[in-house]
Amino acid sequence: MPDGSATAHLLQPKLATTFREGYDLDRLRRDALAGLTVAVVALPLSMAIAVASGVSPERGLYTAVVGGALVSALGGSRFQIGGPAGAFIVLVAATAARFGLAGLLTAILLAGAILTLLGLARLGSLVRHIPHAVTVGFTSAIAVTILASQLKDLGGLTLAGAEPGPLAPKLAALGAALGTLRPAALATGLGVAAIIFGLRRVRPHWPGMLIGVVIASVVVFALRLPVATIASRFGAVPSGFPAPALPNLSPGLVLQVLPSAISFAMLGAVESLLSAKVADAMSGRKHRSNMELIAQGLANIASSLFGGICVTGTIARTATNVRAGARSPVAGVLHALFVLVFLLFAAPLAGYVPLAALAGVLLVVCWNMAEKRELARLLGDWKTAAVLVATFAVTLLRDLTAGIIAGCALAALLAFLRRGVPEEGD
Repeated sequence: MPDGSATAHLLQPKLATTFREGYDLDRLRRDALAGLTVAVVALPLSMAIAVASGVSPERGLYTAVVGGALVSALGGSRFQIGGPAGAFIVLVAATAARFGLAGLLTAILLAGAILTLLGLARLGSLVRHIPHAVTVGFTSAIAVTILASQLKDLGGLTLAGAEPGPLAPKLAALGAALGTLRPAALATGLGVAAIIFGLRRVRPHWPGMLIGVVIASVVVFALRLPVATIASRFGAVPSGFPAPALPNLSPGLVLQVLPSAISFAMLGAVESLLSAKVADAMSGRKHRSNMELIAQGLANIASSLFGGICVTGTIARTATNVRAGARSPVAGVLHALFVLVFLLFAAPLAGYVPLAALAGVLLVVCWNMAEKRELARLLGDWKTAAVLVATFAVTLLRDLTAGIIAGCALAALLAFLRRGVPEEGD
């Protein structure tokens, strides 16, 4: 099986390569099974990410449909699955809170344009030069921030006012609201997390997230537990798919949201190409980084037109796709179609899902995002530890863009100083 090294530089979708090589019914059957498996994972996760990002759950599903279809159809990876990702929760929530939905959609469209230009300029390979310690540092900081954002729904807490965005004031507000904790909500969220972790150990191929959410929904409904649901907070999830509409592109709003758009593009480039590298390691293939950035960019532009949120390559769903036996990008396209079928015919069922159950799903996502073994390994060397800690601290206390800049600057400084130290015997 060729690894794709000879064509990795091409601006050509892997789907075109797949059909040129030949595509038969056996591959279609395997891709359909993999696509269905990924869709089962994507349904609860997409809604959970949307709710945590401060938008209604159906927008996560719109993102999975648009992102899943376009990233697979146009991308430079044979197995990449596109959709909403946990890493974007903090940035999307902050942008939505500051500029509203209109500003968020504008920022996503601009981010898509930036990603597309990066790919056309063949700058995809530069993303690979971001130090590994920086990647682990900001990913761990994002995991901590997401976890903090889910404590309110996990415990069913009622805050005295709006939930603060910065971490320290948020924890203070949550601490002050501990007296409003609802044991039923906490048990629901922790129960979902326990089911996911338990099934991962004893039945790793079962869709633990969907099973956990379905069980929680049935129990809360049957016992009439005092736990907030999607319907009680957002109303019924609408069936169908929205018509495209151009976001607000007034010069004033564009200038206001441009910093957010740059942050979306930076994180999207890093996250999607890391995910593609994971797929390469699992499959023996080699992705086309520039084509992947173009696909991610076009997918984000399309997502903004249909009211979705940020699209990126998703590591967990991409790995699930490979493990499920996918043979080509057709699996990713079919996963998007399966999610669309749910939207068209079964969307109202999502209203019964407890918000604490979605918080439990994201609790598992946070645990997976924090690369414990890599943290331990990188902290064993003072240079990588310094870069990791600097990135982690600045991301946690400031924002993602500042964290990446701080980590990369420190890594470059340490590399420069190391080169300036004469070797023994010189």
